[in-house]
Amino acid sequence: GTHEFVEWLHARKLGYSVGFTLSDDAVERLARIPAHAWTPAYDDERTPRDGAWVAEATGVLEMSGWPKGMRVIVRKERPHPGAQLRFTDADGLRLTAFATNTGRGQLADLELRHRRRARAEDRIRAAKATGLTNLPFHGYAHNQIWVAIVALAVELTAWTQMLALTGHEARRWEPKRLRLRVFSVAGRIARHARQVHLRLARHAPWTELILTACKRLHNLPQLA
Repeated sequence: GTHEFVEWLHARKLGYSVGFTLSDDAVERLARIPAHAWTPAYDDERTPRDGAWVAEATGVLEMSGWPKGMRVIVRKERPHPGAQLRFTDADGLRLTAFATNTGRGQLADLELRHRRRARAEDRIRAAKATGLTNLPFHGYAHNQIWVAIVALAVELTAWTQMLALTGHEARRWEPKRLRLRVFSVAGRIARHARQVHLRLARHAPWTELILTACKRLHNLPQLA
């Protein structure tokens, strides 16, 4: 959340939620926030998280030079065992902040929305594991096709996990584990009586998971 980037977003009237670096005097300024202003933060299931709180710090931080309408929301929480505290942490609690121009919503909801941006980073990691780490060709056009294929593979994997692997730990598996346990299972496509059948060896590992996933995909309503 640099000045230049936030001003660029503001000039184009875009909504944003970006990380915000706390200044050296942030601890002293955040101490002015009354205790009743801190509200419990949410976990991924939108239930109050023990040992984590959020509060708005727009009124106590130095905001001159920042675009109009920008808010700063601070989260404080107990660090994980063994975590090293920073100079901007206080009272043994880890302090982080983000800036947003969203004017409505509970603070805990806005903070959860911002924290969920890590899903995008997960997709980037999955894309690298699927083939985006290195571009195999010398020509730009060939590599452009390669990137398009990788993007398509990542999309198919993500939709398969969401629609077909619901309720199973495989829904959160990384591409490497999916290739090892699911995608590499040998099968045979057979056609009989105008129907297509997928035949898998009964003794193959993860056969039941694959069959369940295929049934779920087959039963999905057809989209126009």
